[in-house]
Amino acid sequence: MIDKINAKYIVIEGNIGSGKTSLAQMLSQYYNCKLVLEEFAENSFLPKFYEQPERWAFPLEMSFLADRFHQMKKMFNQSDVENFQIVSDYLFDKSMIFASNTLNGNEWQLYESFFSIINQSMPKPDIILYLSNSIEGLQQNIKKRGRNYEQNIAPEYLEKIESGYRQFISNHPELNIIVIPSNELDFVNNPVDFTNIRIALEKAIVDNQKTLFPHI
Repeated sequence: MIDKINAKYIVIEGNIGSGKTSLAQMLSQYYNCKLVLEEFAENSFLPKFYEQPERWAFPLEMSFLADRFHQMKKMFNQSDVENFQIVSDYLFDKSMIFASNTLNGNEWQLYESFFSIINQSMPKPDIILYLSNSIEGLQQNIKKRGRNYEQNIAPEYLEKIESGYRQFISNHPELNIIVIPSNELDFVNNPVDFTNIRIALEKAIVDNQKTLFPHI
């Protein structure tokens, strides 16, 4: 393990079941960084949303927006924030990616207004690792981790979220992003896969430019 990496704020992103939390935990431990994980487990709207999406989409998305905002502000407003580095398993902009697929009409317009106001004060990551996986791979991971309320997620929904992330990446060339095709990787159990991801991360930070994972 090494003590430092030349980036203050690293984000791991990906679709539902992509493994972003596991990778964030591993990188945080390896680089001795602070770990920031999305606090979704206690969200009472999430199981309701998967049962009745149209009924619960707006309160769910607004609650996630508020939770992410408060968590980020708390973390980055700490007096000693300049003395530590952060690895997170979510990008604040994911709020718009998910909401754009669950909301419409007046609810979407209201949500978009709130997001635009809040997003102006949100810190931007030095680098983003995006875990790209097949829908079949995501479904297998979702089934394996066994959260009851996730078991009936439609593949069409996963496809829309994946498309939303891809569109976000395409629309933000200014961001330093590594797209990692993780379908054939097992970075949790295979040290070689984790090392390859780490090397790609370090190279992208040094080069300060968008980088493709070596396996592509």
